[in-house]
Amino acid sequence: MSWALFQQAARARPFWLATASGAALMACPVAAQQTVEPPRIEAPAGQPDLQDRDVSATTTDAPKTQGDEQVGFAADNLNYDSDADIVVAEGNVQMNREAIEMRADKVTWNRNTGEVVAEGNVAVKNPEGDTAYGDRIVLTDTLRDGVVENMLVVLDNGSRLAAMKGTRFDNGNIELENAAYTPCPVEDDEGCPKNPSWQIRAVKVIYDRARNKVKYKGARVEIFGLPLIPLPGLSHPANSEAGSGILVPEIRLDRTNGFEIAVPYYIRLAPDRDITITPHLYTSSAPMIEGEFRALTDIGSFRINGYATHSAVVPVSGQVIDPNRQFRGYLESAGKFQFSPKWSFSYSGRITTDRTFMRRYDISRDDRLRSTFELERIGGSSYLSIAGWATQTLRVNDIQGQQPVALPIIDYRQRLADPLLGGQIELQLNTLAIGRTAGQDTQRAFAGVRWDLRGLTRLGQEVTLTALVRGDIYHSDENLLTAIPGYRGRSGWEGRGIAAVAADMRWPFVGEFLGGTQTLTPRVQIVATPQLKNLDIPNEDSRAFDLEDSNLFAINRFSGYDRFEDGARITYGVEWNFSRPGFTVNSSVGQSYRLSDKPSLFPDGTGLTDRTSDVVGRTTVAYKDFLRLTHRFRLDKDNLAVRRNEIDATIGSR
Repeated sequence: MSWALFQQAARARPFWLATASGAALMACPVAAQQTVEPPRIEAPAGQPDLQDRDVSATTTDAPKTQGDEQVGFAADNLNYDSDADIVVAEGNVQMNREAIEMRADKVTWNRNTGEVVAEGNVAVKNPEGDTAYGDRIVLTDTLRDGVVENMLVVLDNGSRLAAMKGTRFDNGNIELENAAYTPCPVEDDEGCPKNPSWQIRAVKVIYDRARNKVKYKGARVEIFGLPLIPLPGLSHPANSEAGSGILVPEIRLDRTNGFEIAVPYYIRLAPDRDITITPHLYTSSAPMIEGEFRALTDIGSFRINGYATHSAVVPVSGQVIDPNRQFRGYLESAGKFQFSPKWSFSYSGRITTDRTFMRRYDISRDDRLRSTFELERIGGSSYLSIAGWATQTLRVNDIQGQQPVALPIIDYRQRLADPLLGGQIELQLNTLAIGRTAGQDTQRAFAGVRWDLRGLTRLGQEVTLTALVRGDIYHSDENLLTAIPGYRGRSGWEGRGIAAVAADMRWPFVGEFLGGTQTLTPRVQIVATPQLKNLDIPNEDSRAFDLEDSNLFAINRFSGYDRFEDGARITYGVEWNFSRPGFTVNSSVGQSYRLSDKPSLFPDGTGLTDRTSDVVGRTTVAYKDFLRLTHRFRLDKDNLAVRRNEIDATIGSR
């Protein structure tokens, strides 16, 4: 009789394990409490208990089975009441079949009523690694419908679902009463119990097997035990995949648009693509519709997001420019594709119908929208980039026709080993075409060769020698439309040859200091370049400049290619590094001096106007991975007045 009981019990997957599928809702941090002898955290009376149970589902005494229809079981006592027709197994009852393991203190089968009851520290573990616990499980003899009291399901990823009562119906539907869910573990790394700081609570959770959906009634998010976020009408698919439906509404209030409510509707087209449509309703503005399409392909992914409305154009000042309603909108898209280990393509695009739409509907505060694309090939010793970009201005007084469109930007580089002196040779080819509908147009191409040789002397000095040769050709027209004369250059075709040599010496001194290691490194660099006709060349990419520690020792301290610093100069500075376990300090300070008295190309305020530059430096203090402080500064060369002062702080673990 007992063998038949457990053989029948193993033919169906226990119903209480099915309730855990797709239950994951969110990730959350936990608040831990630690004691020397951790006590069990008891759930309040009438509340679902998410804490671990003092019972194991592993069946160590039950024999292993040889086939799918066999059940191995063990119990301290087995009794059969022939008058009442009841089979009772008591005392550490264990069973296993098809990798499903169960234990209980007592199992009773009433053959007259068909009721099967497992009582006392019931634990069941399925092949997926999920474990279900209960104080008392009542089943029919079909083992496909029944009731679980004080249920707890622990998934293999640590998430857990608890309920005061769980019921499975004959059609496969499951209903949980007074349920709670959390993805957080209930023990810290030292094994001390803790309560989750976030959990989902619900009066009732219903699993609809036919629709493969989980619905909640009276759901809410509890934070540190406080019910803060209600989730009316919450539902989701009963698996790890997303499903179509209404998402959580968004509610906002501002003085421009008044009260706003947005109700997103999610449409799952396929496992690798979806659409979200969100209508926005306002009390003080015309309604707006938002749509987003996302797709994942075999070689990459992309998304398209757009906003549209039909309203009057209103500037930031609030005065209506055009009272007539018209179509207004904003469109953006971004994506990246990896064709092969070397070839990739990425893009991002942004465009709007007018300059006030995005601020009017609080989409973005950007004053310029840039669209870009880039095709890259990255090899072991070569690099190729074909790119382009365009800008839409949203500034009040800017003329759109004067905004540049760069197409194409081509940059190719190839590194070669120097067969003669043992250094490294880098070849570079570069082209750029910039067009404007109401401004200056410029085209550029150049080819260059750079040679670098690094070595160490017998005294420990690190010496780097550099030689550079480059030939440029430019063409420009409509030059007078550029307001600043220094940026115009000469109309028509212009050529330029560039040559530069440099020697850079670093001499590190290492020693012990305060229980750690310190390194003091003086550095000197000499750069020489013949006089160049920079002002005859249009300046498109070298306009923004500020002297700082990162470009102090650069061969060309301009930010782009259109300007190249000529003449001779000497740059000097010192670096100091200190390190000990968990603590480091890196500091540098330097200055440069031009050997020629030719007027500087750098504008006032950059720190390089005179022959002697301002003093620049940087100090970084780091404590493990938790704290990093960086201080950058620029001091006036004459009176050491602070011309720039920056402090960056990063605090926190990874």
